[in-house]
Parts: sequence; C-alpha cells; structure tokens
Amino acid sequence: MENNKIAVGLDIGTTKIVAMIGRKNEYGKIEVVGIGKAKSLGVKRGVVSNITQTIQSIQQAVDEAESVSGVKIEDVVVGIAGQHIRSLHHSDYITRNNADEVINEADIENLVNQVHKLVMLPGEEIIHVLPQEFKVDSQADIKEPIGMYGGRLEANFHVVVGQVSSIRNIGRCVKSAGLGLSDITLEPLASASAVLSQEEKEAGVALIDIGGGTTDLAIFKDGIIRHTAVIPFGGNVITDDIKEGCSIIEKQAELLKIKFGSAWPGENKETEIVSIPGLRGREPKEITLKNLSKIIHARVQEIIEHVYLEIKNYGHETAKGKLIAGIVLTGGGSQLKHLRQLVEYITGMDARIGFPNEHLAGDSEEALSSPAYATAVGLLMVGLDRSIKAEEVINVVAEVKNDPEATLVIDPEPITEKKSKPKKKSFFEKFTEGLKDFLDNAE
Repeated sequence: MENNKIAVGLDIGTTKIVAMIGRKNEYGKIEVVGIGKAKSLGVKRGVVSNITQTIQSIQQAVDEAESVSGVKIEDVVVGIAGQHIRSLHHSDYITRNNADEVINEADIENLVNQVHKLVMLPGEEIIHVLPQEFKVDSQADIKEPIGMYGGRLEANFHVVVGQVSSIRNIGRCVKSAGLGLSDITLEPLASASAVLSQEEKEAGVALIDIGGGTTDLAIFKDGIIRHTAVIPFGGNVITDDIKEGCSIIEKQAELLKIKFGSAWPGENKETEIVSIPGLRGREPKEITLKNLSKIIHARVQEIIEHVYLEIKNYGHETAKGKLIAGIVLTGGGSQLKHLRQLVEYITGMDARIGFPNEHLAGDSEEALSSPAYATAVGLLMVGLDRSIKAEEVINVVAEVKNDPEATLVIDPEPITEKKSKPKKKSFFEKFTEGLKDFLDNAE
C-alpha cells in the first residue's frame, strides 16, 4: 500500500478521540482502511485540559487504527474546536503596482497575508482567513478575480480566531504522541465537507455539529462559508443534567440518554418507567421516561436557541441571507430521538440529519456512516485532498523533467498547478509551520 496516497484524520473530541486512515478508490470515493477510537479523558469542552491523558488517548486510538489497517501512521490532519474559537468579518484592500497586468494568485496571496497581520487580542491567533467576495476597482460581487484587470483589489474576509495556547497544546499532544502534524482545520469546516452537498452550500445551509463538549456551527451561502461559531455546550451537559436530576451515576445517565432519551416530552406516557439498579445493594431507582425527556428537552432547547441566535446574527432573516436548505444536524448528539422535530419547531427551518456516507466507498462499514464520525471523515478528506494536490504538482514537474519536448505542452499547466496551490494552503502552511517551529523550540 503506497503511503503517499493515504491520509489520516485525527478528531480530538471531548468524549472520544478517533483516528481514521483512508485513501481514495478509483471512483474518487473514500475507502477507510482502519479506524481506532479511544475514550477522551483529557479534553473539556473541546480544549485540552490534561496533556498526559490526551497523549495517551491519541496513542491508543492511533495504535488501534494501525493494528486494524497494518499501516504505520506518520502524520495526521487535526481538527480544532473549543469555546475559544470566534469569527469576525473584515474587509481589506491592496493597490496594485501595475494595473496593466491581470490579477494573479500572488495578488490574492498578498491580500490574504495583509489580513494575517491584523492585530488580535492578546493570546489570540488567526486560524483561517477565508475570502468571500472580491471587489475590483468599483466592480463588486466578484467570485474569482484572477485574470481580470484592475488597480485596486478588495475583499471581504471571514476570519476565524482561536487561542494560541489551546492550539499549541493540541500541537504538543500530537507531537508527543510521536506524530507529525500535516494540517490543522476548524472542525465545523471538516464536518461540513463530509455531510453537506454543493447544492446545499449554494442555497444556504446551517450545519450544526453537536459533539460531547461543544456544538459547532458553520453557515454557508452561495457556496461560501459565511459564519462559524462554537457554542460551549454539547451532549455531556445533557448527561450531567440527567445525572443531577435523577441522582444517578454518570454511566447510567449516559445509557439512559442513549437508550430511552427523547427531546420531545409529549410522546411519553406517565406510566412508562425505567428501573435503575442502586449502588452497592441500595434500592433500585425508578425513573419515568416523561421526566427523563423533560430534563433532556429543557437542555436541548437551550442549545438550539443559542445556535439559532447565531443564525439570526448572521442575518438569516434578511432576504439576502435566507438559508433555503435549512439546517443539517450531525455529530454524536444529533442521534437523539426527535431532535430533528424539535429543531424544526424552534427555528421554523427545515432540518435533516447529516450522515458522512456520501463520500465513503459503497462497501464501507455501516458504523462509519454514523453522524458521530462526520468530523473524522471530514478531516480525512482534507488530508487526502492535500496529498492529491501535492502529487499532481510532483507528477507534472516530473513529466516536464523527463521529456524536454513536453515543456511547451505542459508548461502552462504546472504554473497554474503550482500557483493555485498556495491559495488553498498558504495560511494553513504558514500556521502549521509556525506551530511546528514553536514546538521544536519549546523542547
């Protein structure tokens, strides 16, 4: 098995850490060759709170994935989430020295680099700079300015900001687990690439990824990311509420939630009762399902209202910002019974559950297409796209080197290949390389 065709997504979540190894088959679908997961002990609300435990969990997940697949994992694509993530809008412009030449990749890179110099609050760092629309001279709403003439190039940017220390802690854990960091991506963006279709992104859609510690939101409209947010509640607070409300231990509360939980209290009758064994010879506890769903409903409603506030802040209620495709729910928390109906009821928007199976090969295990693996599949996709792009450039350059005659034919190609590469990765690479340098120096 060729190692350069293989990528690894590492989803460091609050409840579980998943390492997923995969490659693309001849139809461009993803074949998962190995998956490993471990209970995540050192992560709270998407942020590493215990380095040693997190390193152990990462190693456990990676070892399991390696033994299943027989592939040695060298570097991984990691997702980042957590309550410290925030996003802001910013517009910036550059004046070009030579307006007689057409706008090229380098101009866009200059503009993006300029945004990277924005002064952030102390301890914050820019993770992503995502251009939205461009404006050339006075012509607005341009999706792709390359090849146009103009003296002033302006753009609106969606800037995602996170806490330096949290990002570095994740980098440190990955490095200490003996792995290289090939890329770092915002988790809602990874989940989005796994479960959303291009049509939904065009029409306008909000992706809500309900994890254990956080609920991530990503809003797309006209095919462009418009808004991201991380809300510091997830499935774990629902479990905590059940634990407190029913005076039972966490393990029992989690099982109750998964087996009998429902987000809609109307459907349970008063007579439906679950008996839970008491601790160490104490009397068993009897809990009515109606009470259970009332506890769950109250907390889920709070989470959805938080998310809906973010959707309204983005401008869903304006004619221009209307999200026609509604809401897609994914993540482990989206498997809660009747959640979709509650979301539709609170927001008045259409909703569906997002499964990451669209990009997976047809013979993949059923377990992989669970919404709980959406982020891992998305991170794997990011990694595969990276390796394919790098390989295309290598192949084209190699062809030119081997065949001097071919230069004329292939020459325009590698230029666009090589040039279009930085646009997708320049900020990631700089960021990841900066992180690597920092970690190397820190030792």
